[in-house]
Amino acid sequence: MEPKNIETGAWAPGKVAALLGVSPVTLRSWSARYGIGPSAPASGRHRRYSDADVRRLQHMQRLVARGMPVREAAAVAFGDSSAGPPEVPPARRVRELEDAADELRSASVAGLIDETLGTLGPAAAWTEVLAPVLRSLGDRWQRGDVCFGSEWALTTEISLAYERFSRRFPAAVPGRPVLLACCPAERHSLPMEALRATLAEAGVPVAYLGQLVPAETVADLAARLDPVLVLLWSLAAPTADDLLAARVRDLGRVVGMAGPGWEHLGDRGFARVDDLASAVELAVAHAEA
Repeated sequence: MEPKNIETGAWAPGKVAALLGVSPVTLRSWSARYGIGPSAPASGRHRRYSDADVRRLQHMQRLVARGMPVREAAAVAFGDSSAGPPEVPPARRVRELEDAADELRSASVAGLIDETLGTLGPAAAWTEVLAPVLRSLGDRWQRGDVCFGSEWALTTEISLAYERFSRRFPAAVPGRPVLLACCPAERHSLPMEALRATLAEAGVPVAYLGQLVPAETVADLAARLDPVLVLLWSLAAPTADDLLAARVRDLGRVVGMAGPGWEHLGDRGFARVDDLASAVELAVAHAEA
């Protein structure tokens, strides 16, 4: 597990060196050679590294691991170069994320996900990198590999990263929203979080309820928010709540069923989507109608 800074935004050099897995001498050398030393105000006799400094140093390390010379990596990570970072194939991003999650390096996982979201966008990040690495962990679990800790580390950081990404966009967008809700018993909410971020980026008004929200609350908000579409997510058949879908429809709302959990119910007269692209298409169509 990676060490944490005691005071947010004020990392001591020794803590940063331990986090990066380098010696304090190497850290001082980078500062002297490439001008990437601590930027936070001094605390006592020594200046401290800010959170942004640490994220940039982690980014620099990833670039070096991908074959970029240290000087160039420092210039790219700290914004002093017009040259962009090397293109990273999705398969490599999957391996890097899985390795970091296996080693419970949560700060590295967070940095990798933020970089992936920033480079690919929320939709492609999900379909090309994040969902595949989650499937890989699921396959390992099926083969008897106990990797619950890795999955926890990864899912936690994915959720936090999508929340950070969504905050870049206005929270209140004019117009009737698309209401995204997990079925009340559904605990796997990441696909809806990816959808929320994708719609936010596209400027679509969106309200997201999260997981384990009672049916009464979902129905109440569906009535009061006047959404153009209520999209209910279910991963597996036991969580698909067709009574809630019918109840929301009876309120005069358009209801969509998202996810494989609805498949066993057949055609109930609701629009059904099974992937992120089709969910975005459905939501945008209703938002623009």
